[in-house]
Amino acid sequence: MTSYLVGLIGSGIGPSLSPALHEREARHLGLHYVYRLIDLDDLGLAAGDAGELVRTARRLGYDGLNITHPCKQTVIPHLDDLSGDAATLGAVNTVVFEGERAIGHNTDWTGFAESFARGLPDAPTGRIVQLGAGGAGAAVAHALLTLGADEIAVVDAVPARAQALAGRLAARFGTGRARPAGQADLAEVLPRADGLVHATPTGMAHHPGTPLPADLLHPGLWVADIVYRPLETDLLRHARALGCRTLDGGGMVVFQAAHAFHLFTGREPDTERMLAHLADLITT
Repeated sequence: MTSYLVGLIGSGIGPSLSPALHEREARHLGLHYVYRLIDLDDLGLAAGDAGELVRTARRLGYDGLNITHPCKQTVIPHLDDLSGDAATLGAVNTVVFEGERAIGHNTDWTGFAESFARGLPDAPTGRIVQLGAGGAGAAVAHALLTLGADEIAVVDAVPARAQALAGRLAARFGTGRARPAGQADLAEVLPRADGLVHATPTGMAHHPGTPLPADLLHPGLWVADIVYRPLETDLLRHARALGCRTLDGGGMVVFQAAHAFHLFTGREPDTERMLAHLADLITT
């Protein structure tokens, strides 16, 4: 039986369902597949240590790694090469070991694009406000603009990070397609927006709360959240109570996992089966 050893590097990843998602699908495909969590918090390490963890995993015989918050950008200088998407986005969520080389990929953007097209197929995308300009935020914004969004206002707790991401997006997709906005601007930009995308860790089990005051939401918005644990975040709960159309993070985590699984194994996973796996895992 073909055997694979993969892992996930990140902070506070104990609740992650990635190991079960990957291992369940591997069993259906007849693969021996072990997926380990490499939690910075448990190891007493910081985001800057991601490179050493990648080198150690390669020496230990791992076939590949997933990378999550807060390492999607700090890991890049320690890789040997990047896929075109990862280089464009400046963010990596998947590392594949090819001999002595560590190659960075990004399946976040394709995962979100597939989830959005499936979950909000006819949602208007004229004006979108996005919260978060980190690695996940770069992927989500790239997906939305690729899908045809007219304009994204990027908001981040670190204004320079929002400005940098908006600049990269405008350079790739055209002037006016992305611009930075401050948190103080939300009361002005949200009433005119078609949709709100949340791409920060706020709302996760280890980062409870909402990323903005709930009274800034309005029924004309659709609201998408990339957090999937819990599947219904406080943000989505408030949005649904107002009558907003919503998209949870479940689809993105499944589709990005499926794309990463293919990179690790060369095998094509069954995404419908993986969505069923997620539904079962969330309720157990």
